[in-house]
Amino acid sequence: MADLRQILSQGRKRIGLLVGAGAPLSIRLNAAGQLDDEGKPLIPGVEELTNTVLSELEGLEAQVATNIRAGLGEAANIETILSKVRLRETALGAETVDGLDGDGYKKLGQAICKRIGSKVGAELPPARNAYNDLVSWVSSTTRAHAVEIFTTNYDLLFEESFERARVPYFDGFSGGSAPFFDPVTVAGDDLPSRWSRLWKLHGSIGWALEGGAVVRGRGRSATHLIYPDHLKYDLTQKQPYAALFERLKQFLLTPDTLLLTVGFSFRDAHVSAVLDEALAMNANSAVFAFQYQSLEKEQPARKMAEGHPNLSVYASNGAVVSGVAGAWRPGDLPKNWQEIRASFWGSRKGDKGPVFLLGDFRSFTRFCALAQAVELTRQEAAANESEVANTALTRTGSGS
Repeated sequence: MADLRQILSQGRKRIGLLVGAGAPLSIRLNAAGQLDDEGKPLIPGVEELTNTVLSELEGLEAQVATNIRAGLGEAANIETILSKVRLRETALGAETVDGLDGDGYKKLGQAICKRIGSKVGAELPPARNAYNDLVSWVSSTTRAHAVEIFTTNYDLLFEESFERARVPYFDGFSGGSAPFFDPVTVAGDDLPSRWSRLWKLHGSIGWALEGGAVVRGRGRSATHLIYPDHLKYDLTQKQPYAALFERLKQFLLTPDTLLLTVGFSFRDAHVSAVLDEALAMNANSAVFAFQYQSLEKEQPARKMAEGHPNLSVYASNGAVVSGVAGAWRPGDLPKNWQEIRASFWGSRKGDKGPVFLLGDFRSFTRFCALAQAVELTRQEAAANESEVANTALTRTGSGS
């Protein structure tokens, strides 16, 4: 962690982030819309999203979706259900299954996408949060290479956090009235390094297909370019997805790169396939996967790490480093290290003892934001909390 902190504080190494659905789960709000650890997630997890979307369908559409969910068994979630809907849309034509023909399943798919968009279209809270911390780190130093953020999420939280901080970024689109996707610029490195890169691997709300081209800025109601599960592979062969997945692969094949993953479960077969291939091809690249759950529950990540020494998995109770799994056993603290350790090791609600914290997106982004700290001074908690969020940061020349 000391080495990682030093790397993050400098601007010389090529660094990328892969952010999954666990990121917005770490931001919780109360009924008044204020940050609250006891509140509800800003964007629900997959299971809650599935229940909510299906509960909002009506009539025959609701019954068909319920039947599909029952037929899928334990693997059922909103993505697998939508995949089944679109398979039937493609295959049926005028034939009917459960009372719907191909056109009926097309409308059902649109209804599901519309409701997904309404749930993942939440706006970033005005109070400082994890996304603000991450942007603070991104913009904290002059960099030789732009920070590249790859995300599988459909939401606009990264865009809002960059724009609030007035930090420039490029997401593959160019233009003003109807920004269009430009794969040539995505493939190159012609933009200044101070422009961060934001790559939405699975599409985004706000994207739309107009005149045969993908455009951006069509509002949160534009949800037709949300594509889950089986269609992801087909669509990764088309623009803009082909260019975005190729960018991830090329990033990992570039010498001396570091990719940090957080909130990503490694259960997305198409993204994991790119990681698996690139790690095998380039032994000089490294991936650090920060996982929220225990090592026993992070089997997809653990399995890949045991086959690739250049992928390290850091779970709450243990890690896989250089292909070898083991439990955490913190040793004696070096001088002045107590506050540094507190930024990645401590108590967490629901755990019996102290755990590795960086699998939580909020702790991870705070660790990144504090990478520039010259001196860390931990304030005494006023209540029963001893969270990393209570850390005060003193920078050279200024304090906060």
